[in-house]
Amino acid sequence: ARSLLSSHVPTYFLAWTTPPWTLPANMALAVAADSQYTVVDVKGERLILAQDLIHQSLEGDFDVIGTIAGSDLEGLRYERLYQRHIIYGKSDKPGYRIITGDFVSMEEGTGIVHIAPAYGEIDLEVGKREGLPFIHVVDLRGHVASSLSGTGAKASMDDIRRYYEDLGKKYRVIKIPGDGLFIKDADPIILEDLKSRGLLYRSETIRHTYPFCWRCTTPLLYYAKPSWYIRTTAKKERLIAGNEEINWYPEHIKRGRFGDWLENNVDWAFSRERYWGTPLPVWRCEGCGHNECIGSVMELRGKKGLSGLDKPLDLHRPFVDNISFECPECEGKKMRRLPEVLDAWFDSGAMPVAQWHYPFENKEVFEKFFPADYICEAIDQTRGWFYTLHALSTLLFDRPCFQNVICLGHILDDKGEKMSKSRGNVVDPWTVLDNQGADALRWYLLTSSPVGSVRRFSAELVGEAQRKFIRTLWNTYSFFVTYANIDKFDPRTTPGVSEISEKAVLDRWIISEMHQLIADVTKAMEGYNPTEAGRRIQGFVEDLSNWYVRRSRRRFWKSESDADKLSAYNTLYECLVTLAKLLAPLIPFVAEEMYGNLVCSFYPDEPESVHLARFPVADMGRVDEQLAQDTRLAMRVSSLGRAARSRAGIKVRQPLAKVTWKVTLGRGSLGATGPQVLEELNVKIIEFEEDDAVLKRLADEPKIEVAEEGDLKVFIDKEITPELADEGMARELVHRLQTMRKQAGFDIADYIYTYYQGGESLKRVIAKHANYIKQETLSRELTAGVPGDAYRESHKIAGEDVVLGVKRQD
Repeated sequence: ARSLLSSHVPTYFLAWTTPPWTLPANMALAVAADSQYTVVDVKGERLILAQDLIHQSLEGDFDVIGTIAGSDLEGLRYERLYQRHIIYGKSDKPGYRIITGDFVSMEEGTGIVHIAPAYGEIDLEVGKREGLPFIHVVDLRGHVASSLSGTGAKASMDDIRRYYEDLGKKYRVIKIPGDGLFIKDADPIILEDLKSRGLLYRSETIRHTYPFCWRCTTPLLYYAKPSWYIRTTAKKERLIAGNEEINWYPEHIKRGRFGDWLENNVDWAFSRERYWGTPLPVWRCEGCGHNECIGSVMELRGKKGLSGLDKPLDLHRPFVDNISFECPECEGKKMRRLPEVLDAWFDSGAMPVAQWHYPFENKEVFEKFFPADYICEAIDQTRGWFYTLHALSTLLFDRPCFQNVICLGHILDDKGEKMSKSRGNVVDPWTVLDNQGADALRWYLLTSSPVGSVRRFSAELVGEAQRKFIRTLWNTYSFFVTYANIDKFDPRTTPGVSEISEKAVLDRWIISEMHQLIADVTKAMEGYNPTEAGRRIQGFVEDLSNWYVRRSRRRFWKSESDADKLSAYNTLYECLVTLAKLLAPLIPFVAEEMYGNLVCSFYPDEPESVHLARFPVADMGRVDEQLAQDTRLAMRVSSLGRAARSRAGIKVRQPLAKVTWKVTLGRGSLGATGPQVLEELNVKIIEFEEDDAVLKRLADEPKIEVAEEGDLKVFIDKEITPELADEGMARELVHRLQTMRKQAGFDIADYIYTYYQGGESLKRVIAKHANYIKQETLSRELTAGVPGDAYRESHKIAGEDVVLGVKRQD
């Protein structure tokens, strides 16, 4: 097959690459061993390329001379593009030859890949495998640098010289096209140079992904450099086994992102060529090249011929660079520190030992706190801090250094884009903290989505979290404080909940829910799942506010039973104190304010801060599952009943005669919660009906409004009798008078005198429902006629013009 290449006709390999600036560093061409390659004649010259890519690579007419297997091309030598204009190092195996590789694609290009070991991960690995010479034509600034002239080139050339000296190989430096230019600016010059020498078949612009600096958008390049390594691959299996001992949240990170990183572990390149940083503690002899890694200041001070270790001790550059000592291997030569510093992540990974200066002191303290119970960082640290902590601990102690880890997702802007100053989409945290508060920010970040997920962020979303939860919590707390101050409630002088709430169904229900909440939150927090804990608390606060407090409101200031009133106070007090303790890790400032007022003001012997108090412990004996189910059903029936009322256009203040309900999947029971539904829906009778025929007749009646959801149906009787209409008007009067009390600036506990003016319907309703109106509005008297010194308003109630007046009792 090689006879196809033995002709005196000029023959070329048609190679393909995207960055022209790497071509001067070419050391080999790669082909696919199991693919067929074709030799074609184009205008008297022969080109070799993959058979499958002929038609998309060649332009114009050509003649096929023959085919040859990729494996038969292996080992062939070719003339390099730059005969003299290169930096090169001699190798045991020659460069400028054909090699094979399974990475060669038949989807694009020509099927022949240009290999430059200095500029690409695959290229470097191939270069190592094939023993190819190593060529650098670019300095550390990304400028073409083929000579030692110029400050930008010198650092790179020194690296190259030292690299080849270490290997005992020779090198030389010659000028190449584009010298001194940034790589992208050098591209057209290199192409023009190749074209002028007849070595360029075709050039074009191709759009493809390319790495850029996310801060300044400068193009980045892969750049092979000599480095110091820690052989972490020697402990790969122990690193993987140690990960199995760690509890990850979210759990999928354990064997996913972090587990994959460990499975594909490579040695850790931990040296950096920078000025600032922890100095690499390796000294090398100027004569024989002997290396020593120094483990402590004490070890350094014991070295023969030590100099440069000044006082006060400072082991940073430039001071540490002045320290030298005699080489123990050869007489009279000095050991000097190598210039590199350590990867900053090495410092971070060494934190558990470094913070205690272990093993030189604090041995007992270190052993007490190692391994850590818990750490937390963002998901990008699976290859950063999480890994370096794990790697160093495994290397040093053969065990993990943390037992639990919460891995956070990234925070994006409100459009789902990564925040960046250059994009102008960074949210100023101080604006959010000043407007919504630190607790609102914490609550949103903890509960808006599972911890490991990315989340969109905006001040509006934080404000929504504040309104939905923190404001609801605070309003419930404020409600309690307001009425507790009016009644001078003191938890130290009233019976406990367990003594007085046996007959209060609402109290027994919310206490049951509270202890179930404690159990659920404790389980979630012990599983390092703050999102679930927060969402569970939010659900409880919604029930506490929208059902317990709303259904108990009358008990706090109009209850005819002192025991029932005290039961409500004690129950709500216990719930709020418990919430403060449960919320302390999540919203510390609101929790502290609530705890300080509710506990510290009454109990000076209790811990002075909620963050010093004991976390609540659930009493599962107080959990009543049947009552919880009955109350949940009562809530559902009430919700559908309100929906039916709304559909019928009847306000909840208007009493109705009856509500009928049915659970279609099995028999439900409201049990002791039926009275709550009567009050919530403002109906006189509630009935459960099993007979589908009866329900069908009900649904067909014009006076019935039906609402259903899933397995539940509710039927509302819309018929309003004169008696119900009068009661509805009385409730409307109460509503208007309560609003007038607020408008007039009266205190919630002020007693008033109420005045009215209207027709016969108004007089009849007031006469019939006087006691109810007085009790609800704290009115001493209901008097016909509105005096001039009363606060007054005109209303239309039940189609009748009414004038109402209120005046505070002196």
